[in-house]
Amino acid sequence: MTEFTSVGRSATDRASRYGSQLVKHFTAKDLEGSWEDTRGFVRFSAGLAEFEAADDGLIMRVVCTSEEDVARLRDVVERHLVRFGTRDELSVTWDSGSEN
Repeated sequence: MTEFTSVGRSATDRASRYGSQLVKHFTAKDLEGSWEDTRGFVRFSAGLAEFEAADDGLIMRVVCTSEEDVARLRDVVERHLVRFGTRDELSVTWDSGSEN
């Protein structure tokens, strides 16, 4: 099965807080996911979103079986992060994506 992947980064010194908040938000909507220390994931019907808190920001990786699903999942993750991080004026920079 072909997988499509895209990696995004948001510069923040509170990456763990935002990663945890994203996972908690999505799992409250009955999606599978977890957050431990500096890493987490959420399994959506369209694919998988992984989160990692680094010293300089939150790294987000989406993996799906189509480019369209990658675009949709990136949008969902980014919109929620930007909304949660309004006070910190968060933004996300995504790579162009790749096929595995």
